[in-house]
Amino acid sequence: MIRRFGLLLAVASILGWAACGGGGGGNSGTVTSVMVSCSPGTVTSGGTSQCTATVTGSGNFNTAVNWSASGGTINSSGLLTAPTVTTSLLDTVTATSVQNSSVAGTATVTVNPTSAGSNVAPIVVDAGPPNLGYISTNVAFVTVTVCVPGTNNCQNIDHVMVDTGSFGLRLMSTASGGELSASFLPQENDSSGNPLDECLIFLDGYIWGPVQTANVSVAGESASNVPIQLIIPSSGSPAVPQTCSSQTTGPNEGDSLGAFGANGILGVGVFPQDCGIACTSQNSSPPDQYYDCPSSGCTPTFVTIAQQVPNPVSLFTTDNNGVLIQLPSVPDGGSSTVNGSLIFGIGTQSNNGLGSAQVYGLNDEANFTTNFNGNSYPGFVDSGSNGLFFQDSSIATCPSPNQEWYCPSTSPDNLSAGNQGTNMNSPVTANFSIENADNLFSGSNSAFSTLGGTYPGSSPSFDWGLAFFYGQNVFSAIDGAATSGGNGPYYAWGPLTVEAGP
Repeated sequence: MIRRFGLLLAVASILGWAACGGGGGGNSGTVTSVMVSCSPGTVTSGGTSQCTATVTGSGNFNTAVNWSASGGTINSSGLLTAPTVTTSLLDTVTATSVQNSSVAGTATVTVNPTSAGSNVAPIVVDAGPPNLGYISTNVAFVTVTVCVPGTNNCQNIDHVMVDTGSFGLRLMSTASGGELSASFLPQENDSSGNPLDECLIFLDGYIWGPVQTANVSVAGESASNVPIQLIIPSSGSPAVPQTCSSQTTGPNEGDSLGAFGANGILGVGVFPQDCGIACTSQNSSPPDQYYDCPSSGCTPTFVTIAQQVPNPVSLFTTDNNGVLIQLPSVPDGGSSTVNGSLIFGIGTQSNNGLGSAQVYGLNDEANFTTNFNGNSYPGFVDSGSNGLFFQDSSIATCPSPNQEWYCPSTSPDNLSAGNQGTNMNSPVTANFSIENADNLFSGSNSAFSTLGGTYPGSSPSFDWGLAFFYGQNVFSAIDGAATSGGNGPYYAWGPLTVEAGP
């Protein structure tokens, strides 16, 4: 996963600062926050969901709110009547403080067409969580429900990033600016009975926090007693071990919502766990990923496969062999919002067949081969990367502060590469275009199919990020799982087709 923010962050932060403020409306107290929840969290066309708002503050503050919704209608009591839809979407409900209109809270309700399958979750590429502070760039979001095992105590977490480049569910704590309280879910312990924490390294930084247990639901699919990671800031407890932070020059992305860019990450890549046998006692020493954390401090530890944070899809009762991401085409210059679908399973229902998609077999590192400009690179498909990242010294990069993005003199710059899976005798051409990133960032759009930048590090790969997903059916098959296209792991993609639900 590579994510860069650049100029959009600075511009949006200034806009966000200018919008702050607001009067007290005659009340002597102060409103500090509004929290919104809606039940049920998933409805069909025209269905209803009751939303409630909890207003907090100090002194004699006003608890009244004004309701609004991005789709359908909502009355003064917070009862949402969903719109009639032909494809799944996320309906954002907003409660704004009557006393201070700059303080608001949101929740999302999944609205499915009457004929939608239980394996379809709507995804949206939009400006991001309301409190993000800048305009999100090329991030696909989904809503995930987590429940305390054995209870009906559940929470919907909106704006969770869909990532085919990682494995497992990881949610931002309220201490990091997210939505999940550290005490909401039970803590996982290791074989010594001590709290189990995890350090996960990305190409641009790392995240740290405890492993907890939850029942996880997305759309109509669910899994019980799933280890997930709670993301905490560096100021949280337990402290980040030096053996974790020293693995990257990047920051702790769990320090703030702005640093991470989402309320969490749903890793639906091609492996069933995030570490596998590398973290078990089959190795001579544990890698610096899972940690035994007594009060005296954290040290690396072995964990069993069952203790590791898994790809939740692999634990679903059905539709558990992979995922399909569908996003419509985006024009040059981008779009403000794009709605699509995250569909579970490959060849398990009539809405997730491979059709004409080409299967690309993967090596042990989950890569295929990308041939570009006479060179061969490890290639991978990663919806968690917000651009196409590759090396091409002939394309001009943007001036500071966006020097890691491409700003070609001819925009769009039309390019092509050849992709070859381990199951193929010759590469298949993939055409793509790169536009001037400074020009793209100058507007208010969030979704771009032509955004590209340089691949970091001394061993470049070719990262086919979310920009590659628009206008295509993109499949990720889980390692060892049987599918209609053979056993995983593999990626597959082809022209976007939307089949009827079951």
